[in-house]
Amino acid sequence: MSAGEPTSLPPLASGPAGPDALRPLLDTVLDALAAGRDERGGPLPAGGPDAVATRVADALGDVLPDTGDPDALRTLVHALAAGSADPADPLCAAHLHCPPLAVATAADLAASALNPSLDSWDQAPAASALEAAVTRALARTAGLADALVTTGGTESNQLALLLAREAHAGVRLVCGANAHHSLPRAAWLLGLPDPVVIPAPGGTLDPAALHEALTDLPGPLLVTATAGTTDAGLIDPLPEIARLCTAHGARLHIDAAYGGGLLFSDRHRDQLAGLETAHTVTLDLHKLGWQPVAAGLLAVARPHELTALHQRADYLNAEDDTEAGLPDLLGRSPRTSRRPDILKIAVTLKTLGRSGVGALVDQVCARAREFAAQIREHPGFELYDRPVISTVLFRPAEADDDAVATVRRRLLHEGRAVLGRARLDGRLWLKATVLNPHTRPDDLTHLLKLVELAERSLPG
Repeated sequence: MSAGEPTSLPPLASGPAGPDALRPLLDTVLDALAAGRDERGGPLPAGGPDAVATRVADALGDVLPDTGDPDALRTLVHALAAGSADPADPLCAAHLHCPPLAVATAADLAASALNPSLDSWDQAPAASALEAAVTRALARTAGLADALVTTGGTESNQLALLLAREAHAGVRLVCGANAHHSLPRAAWLLGLPDPVVIPAPGGTLDPAALHEALTDLPGPLLVTATAGTTDAGLIDPLPEIARLCTAHGARLHIDAAYGGGLLFSDRHRDQLAGLETAHTVTLDLHKLGWQPVAAGLLAVARPHELTALHQRADYLNAEDDTEAGLPDLLGRSPRTSRRPDILKIAVTLKTLGRSGVGALVDQVCARAREFAAQIREHPGFELYDRPVISTVLFRPAEADDDAVATVRRRLLHEGRAVLGRARLDGRLWLKATVLNPHTRPDDLTHLLKLVELAERSLPG
């Protein structure tokens, strides 16, 4: 041993000793997760931001102490679990934030331990082959040819605009007022003209207004439609939008980050009719796919357009290496270092099959409809509309917008329930997004009761 070398080095996660080093640490993590969950005692830590920050600071202490703390793993995992919003709790239903499947999470551990980096074949031989096969299979499910792995809808939407810009110089974005915020932001980041925003009365893009815009605007144009809005889970009239794009020679991108999971369901996939006509489609399997973040995809109809992402770096994809048959991975993402997020997706699809994933989709959609029926029948509540996917908007019938907002924040502060908010038709609504397939009808009854009690406790 050379002078100054530590007498004991920390173990690695992979290599011959990796599994044996991980086993006791996994027990520590699992015990800390359970203890943190018990301490939290509900879907969210009580006390609000200041109380949570104080508890985290107490657990963290000195971020970089002179001497390490061997109990840091247990302490910080416990603190994170105690201070987390738990998407596996049925009363945690605010966002498109799914409880990940155990099998997907276990696969994610393997990805972290092996740590392939998908920027060159010699760092990820098996992972690169797995990604190529799985992304193409998923793209075919959507009726397209290939797909790239992304960090989620924001990156996928930005990539869609990038490919459109490279294929059609000077392209202009035409999007609904209901479009995800990442789309106009992507247009700004990419130096595109200001987007043309089409009215979305009732929460979906108006085809008549789109026809008028496409008739009047000079091309080239990129129309974006949404299959699963973040506020109410609504789906734009995709077939009609597709026909208008074809008639006017406009390019079509569909943001199906939320609704794309309906493809797995025989019962619900028809709601995505027209998806196969798009040039690009955003999909997120960390929503209706029950994957740990991140698990996004951008499916493309014309794989040759991906050459726009090509870069040459001799240390990663030297020309003579690619000519000799080593796959070139730099054109598969604007990112360089990339973890193999495809592994957890592949394991899930292989384990559950289309019918298994589809059954989960059917389950959460059915629960959302049951919850909507409860609300409709309750004299103290107002329902926005029947859910299209698994999002339910509702509000106390006699409450004004300030009261609705206060009820939501009170439930958050007390750690009792996590509900979202959405503004539609000029009014503020509470939003419950059912993504937990284990949610029972009585869980949703309890959620409604908590809202009722919180509203009654407001002054005045």
